[in-house]
Amino acid sequence: MTTLSADKPATSKKDTTKKASKTSMTSKHDYKTGDFVVYPAHGVGQIVGIETQSVAGIDIELYVIAFEQEKMTLRVPTSKAKAAGMRGLASTDVISSALKTLKGRARIKRVMWSRRAQEYEAKINSGNLVQVAEVVRDLHRNADQPEQSYSERQLYETALDRMARELAAAENTDRDAAVAKLSKTLTKVAS
Repeated sequence: MTTLSADKPATSKKDTTKKASKTSMTSKHDYKTGDFVVYPAHGVGQIVGIETQSVAGIDIELYVIAFEQEKMTLRVPTSKAKAAGMRGLASTDVISSALKTLKGRARIKRVMWSRRAQEYEAKINSGNLVQVAEVVRDLHRNADQPEQSYSERQLYETALDRMARELAAAENTDRDAAVAKLSKTLTKVAS
């Protein structure tokens, strides 16, 4: 029992050190609190903090990322963020390249829908804005074109949402304005 009571003061001392070093942690990481980041499987989120958690006796620093749209919080180890595909918002060059991709011709492969759907899903979850733009371009339907199936529409809306949220965060606008800009670009192509 004496060992347990001896451990408790050490643990509480560690906790105080963790809180004190929390502010200094942001300077040695790629991202800081308030930065918008793209996590491939979930899209755009905002870092709301960097914290240290003890897992199996090992202290791990974590980015705490809030995804407002999904009402979700994700914790990613700071040392594994790049390996997980987490990145900052796209640069203006990448955004202009993605918008240029939207203006191109749709490239629909002649394979079964299930295979194409898997490829589109992989592109959406890649975190690459240009690949997401390819999905939006390929699945976009104009008023004079035939209706989309339910799964096509779901993939299209997911890709459009991911692209719009990143565009909105990069240009400091809201999602609706970004969707309007993307829709305008897509309808210009149809004209």
